[in-house]
Amino acid sequence: MRRQAASGAAGDAGRAAARVADSADCTRGRSPCPCRLIDFCAVWDAGVFLASAARQGAPSGVTGRRLNEAETLNSVREDQFQRLEAARPRGLGHGARGPVLRMAGPPPPWACTAILLCALSLSGAIEIPMDLSQPPTITKQSVKDHIVDPRDNILIECEAKGNPAPSFHWTRNSKFFNIAKDPRVSMRRRSGTLVIDFRSGGRPEEYEGEYQCFARNKFGTALSNRIRLQVSKSPLWPKENLDPVVVQEGAPLTLQCNPPPGLPSPVIFWMSSSMEPITQDKRVSQGHNGDLYFSNVMLQDMQTDYSCNARFHFTHTIQQKNPFNLKVLTNHPYNDSSLRNHPDMYSARGVAERTPSFMYPQGTASSQMVLRGMDLLLECIASGVPTPDIAWYKKGGDLPSDKAKFENFNKALRITNVSEEDSGEYFCLASNKMGSIRHTISVRVKAAPYWLDEPKNLILAPGEDGRLVCRANGNPKPTVQWMVNGEPLQSAPPNPNREVAGDTIIFRDTQISSRAVYQCNTSNEHGYLLANAFVSVLDVPPRMLSPRNQLIRVILYNRTRLDCPFFGSPIPTLRWFKNGQGSNLDGGNYHVYENGSLEIKMIRKEDQGIYTCVATNILGKAENQVRLEVKDPTRIYRMPEDQVAKRGTTVQLECRVKHDPSLKLSVSWLKDDEPLYISNRMKKEEDSLTIFGVAERDQGSYTCVASTELDQDLAKAHLTVLADQATPTNRLAALPKGRPDRPRDLELTDLAERSVRLTWIPGDDNNSPITDYVVQFEEDQFQPGVWHDHSKFPGSVNSAVLRLSPYVNYQFRVIAINEVGSSHPSLPSERYRTSGAPPESNPSDVKGEGSRKNNMEITWTPMNATSAFGPNLRYIVKWRRRETREAWNNVTVWGSRYVVGQTPVYVPYEIRVQAENDFGKGPEPDTVIGYSGEDYPRAAPTDVKIRVLNSTAISLQWNRVYSDTVQGQLREYRAYYWRESSLLKNLWVSQKRQQAGFPGDRLRGVVSRLFPYSNYKLEMVVVNGRGDGPRSETKEFTTPEGVPSAPRRFRVRQPNLETINLEWDHPEHPNGILIGYTLKYVAFNGTKVGKQIVENFSPNQTKFTVQRADPVSRYRFSLSARTQVGSGEAVTEESPAPPNEATPTAAYTNNQADIATQGWFIGLMCAVALLVLILLIVCFIKRSRGGKYPVREKKDVPLGPEDPKEEDGSFDYSDEDNKPLQGSQTSLDGTIKQQESDDSLVDYGEGGEGQFNEDGSFIGQYTVKKDKEETEGNESSEATSPVNAIYSLA
Repeated sequence: MRRQAASGAAGDAGRAAARVADSADCTRGRSPCPCRLIDFCAVWDAGVFLASAARQGAPSGVTGRRLNEAETLNSVREDQFQRLEAARPRGLGHGARGPVLRMAGPPPPWACTAILLCALSLSGAIEIPMDLSQPPTITKQSVKDHIVDPRDNILIECEAKGNPAPSFHWTRNSKFFNIAKDPRVSMRRRSGTLVIDFRSGGRPEEYEGEYQCFARNKFGTALSNRIRLQVSKSPLWPKENLDPVVVQEGAPLTLQCNPPPGLPSPVIFWMSSSMEPITQDKRVSQGHNGDLYFSNVMLQDMQTDYSCNARFHFTHTIQQKNPFNLKVLTNHPYNDSSLRNHPDMYSARGVAERTPSFMYPQGTASSQMVLRGMDLLLECIASGVPTPDIAWYKKGGDLPSDKAKFENFNKALRITNVSEEDSGEYFCLASNKMGSIRHTISVRVKAAPYWLDEPKNLILAPGEDGRLVCRANGNPKPTVQWMVNGEPLQSAPPNPNREVAGDTIIFRDTQISSRAVYQCNTSNEHGYLLANAFVSVLDVPPRMLSPRNQLIRVILYNRTRLDCPFFGSPIPTLRWFKNGQGSNLDGGNYHVYENGSLEIKMIRKEDQGIYTCVATNILGKAENQVRLEVKDPTRIYRMPEDQVAKRGTTVQLECRVKHDPSLKLSVSWLKDDEPLYISNRMKKEEDSLTIFGVAERDQGSYTCVASTELDQDLAKAHLTVLADQATPTNRLAALPKGRPDRPRDLELTDLAERSVRLTWIPGDDNNSPITDYVVQFEEDQFQPGVWHDHSKFPGSVNSAVLRLSPYVNYQFRVIAINEVGSSHPSLPSERYRTSGAPPESNPSDVKGEGSRKNNMEITWTPMNATSAFGPNLRYIVKWRRRETREAWNNVTVWGSRYVVGQTPVYVPYEIRVQAENDFGKGPEPDTVIGYSGEDYPRAAPTDVKIRVLNSTAISLQWNRVYSDTVQGQLREYRAYYWRESSLLKNLWVSQKRQQAGFPGDRLRGVVSRLFPYSNYKLEMVVVNGRGDGPRSETKEFTTPEGVPSAPRRFRVRQPNLETINLEWDHPEHPNGILIGYTLKYVAFNGTKVGKQIVENFSPNQTKFTVQRADPVSRYRFSLSARTQVGSGEAVTEESPAPPNEATPTAAYTNNQADIATQGWFIGLMCAVALLVLILLIVCFIKRSRGGKYPVREKKDVPLGPEDPKEEDGSFDYSDEDNKPLQGSQTSLDGTIKQQESDDSLVDYGEGGEGQFNEDGSFIGQYTVKKDKEETEGNESSEATSPVNAIYSLA
């Protein structure tokens, strides 16, 4: 059984939650704005739920079973909640609805609150109540690049507010646009929005151009952005007849799309003419330009055609280009599907393997410019056999893991939201087993203007001073132009109260006549920003902007904030009072923010009452009241239990609820987090749900939802349904091991000041012995509803003495543990409060550090509930300058930080933080040394001397700066250096600044890892905790020649068995003037190694051919480049393995003709033939000794044509068991096959019988059958078996 709490409180005001879509963040300043009240917890139907509530515990023992299952409701995201909080005004009153409730922190899960939202204007400017006079403010306008559909009427938006209501006019291409002269153009009533109607004809293209809206009343003129109007275009594809594309299998191929130029650009995708999508993978993919790239073409690519499609945004049409048809020339015409999974597919199809080469972009280097905030897309598409893999790198650093992602099978690198630190050199590496290549892309990041400090509306009282600030940054640096009421400031009438200082306008002693609207336009070559900000001079007494005497109902223990929206000029001050009492509410459980909002840290019953806010300035005062009612939370105190039931039985799920009697309660059920349909097999009562005749479909999770208009509580249980089955004979099989049942009947005895005995009854162990008990506690003051581990005891114990802390209202529960898992927590024990005492310790981790140059922030780790020892825990903070013997400054703080202001720069302070509660103070605290804030160093190192140590390192020496110029803790001396140029002509170098730090107060150091043969510049600074100080005089130095880096792309190829071709490229870093290359190579065969051979080449030679001494040995090559200093790093490669070791059969066949003509091969074959002949002679001799007899002894008897006759005129025969019969032949598998002749040995015997001796040998004499002689002549009918062939050789 599981449980979750989700509660809230907004009361009657919470009913406004449905209007949340109409509200937004509050603007800053003293202006009001329309407000909406949101109940984040009480509105079930609206799908609103405070997600943060589910992360806390409940105030009672049952809460241990509550789970974080906020997905059962449509939750309000926590980041949205934080944005609402961040948008609150700081320093001035806001709103239009009166004092309203606010949540300021994470509440207990059963306590929620109402949130006040104020509408944010388009420009984010300060708001003035609309019944007061004010200049115009643009509230709505079209985007800068406005693309419209040619089939619709054109709408260019421009809306503004002001008092009196503003009038509107437009310019087109910087000239007045006379709307009255064009019957198609009209302006909406009470708005500046242009409507261009084409129902009666006309071409939208005639109205393209740049438009700007002017909103004017008697107090000034506001301007819209310059809106560039363009008509969407979706031109047709030009007609063309495409010939079939003929390509050799394995070759690269690019199918160009070349879509017609559209506005906006169309989306490109490839399909077949039958509208089947083209499958893309590492080998075949679409580039960012829309072309389709084949890294290598295979025969199966002919199975479809390829058509480029363009989808246009506004017309929602797709245009299809005529399809390409491929004709693939191949050495293997059959498209055998089994070869697709062949481990060496290309060789199996006779496709030659190739090193990678780039299809896009071309060459070895390119550059790309991207604007700040945009996405950077780098693309590398390579050909090769096998298909190359693409990897991405950034020179001198790592790719930004949080912004970089790979697309299109690693062929594209996308970096989102680009910033200046993303500039630099990136390179893609394409590699396969034949080699690798790389392409370098130099990325430059520019920036359109972006705001650093956008001008805001300025509301002043007569005689007050103020300023408008317009600061922006960009690359190139943007220029700033000020205008007033749409005209350049230079041409405006002079104003003695106004002074322009670059990006700031200063107003002194302002008067009513100073009212106007100012425009700041900042621009560079990449774009512009335009902001309106008005100056309004008002003399207004305080006024409240919300309904009076509101009733707000909240849930107990909530952290709440009350707002009091107001307006006035000069700025009013705001104070709060409760129940008409004379003392201002600030301190203790109350905290007043700078904007006047009153925060109640934890709502208690005694906080119920009437709160009054009073706003005062020199012109008068205004007040408002709100009545606050505190309600008890809704809690499920008896929750549904997890149950296992047999099919057909009855199940009851309990859900008993406690709630505030003044609130209406409703109880509903969910099944698997969806609303439960109550069928005729179910009965829903006030405190339970009964299911009759349980079936398999009833299995799942059931959630009880108890809710009021202010809050709600959830509890969940799982129902498992078992199918009918025979009762097992093995009890262990019927009752498998499970988690233990919860302990029960907790009892507190032996109550003492600092201890108590807890006793419990163990639950069923469910066939697995209980190994441990965990005792947890909860207290209701600091973290109500949150359970903490107290102690752990062995499974054999069911009673233990617990050590307690003073002034804690304890409640305990117990969890049992076995090898399967943990039980559900027990029901909580009764509460036991220990008596209070002064704190026995002080907060830890006390620090004093400056967050600004003129302050010191004192922080510490606050004490928890078990170390507070009493009510109203607070901290006495003391500080004084070190070694000055001045009196201690002290302040009492309720939080965990305090900021000391107006401190000198980086001065040591003695700090003490002592805990105190209502029973007394803690022990005397230790003294901690802290420092006020640091400022940037004021001096740079002097007399910087550089000594070149070698080609890659220098030695630095400098004079230390005076300690009083450091203005902080000296972290390090830091050298900034950069490579200005190379002494080699036409060699591009990166001028990226690098740094080397020398921690501590050192006077010398070494900078290493420099590039040889280069010109460098160097500056030094002092670094403290704030940052860098001024830079020293720039020093220049030159590094001498060094040894070069290894030659690049060293390739070893073997076109035949006589030669080996070597190729290489020049080193990436010559590090001097190359004087040549040194090649060392040696032949090896297994463990045998030949003599090393050394070759020297000129610096311009990058190829060499080695004549092999023999076809068996392999070669190991080592190549290095040389300067005057010496040889650099060597690159080592080995020649390919001989054909009989690694070369595929197809490649070997191509070289057979060459091998057969070699002398060594002929000699080898002769030796093999001689060896075979010797073996046959030995075999013949052995067989003659085993039963071969001569049949004729030099008798003059003619031989028959079938007699086995040797070349020398003699013949013999072997045993009949070993020799095939006449007229048959032995097959390759050893079987005897019958020939056409039916002759047998009987036909050749005298008198028709043959004679055999005792051992079975035939001793008769062959006689030639005359009939056979006449018919067959001299043709031999002897079997031509492999055995006979061997005998004939013998």
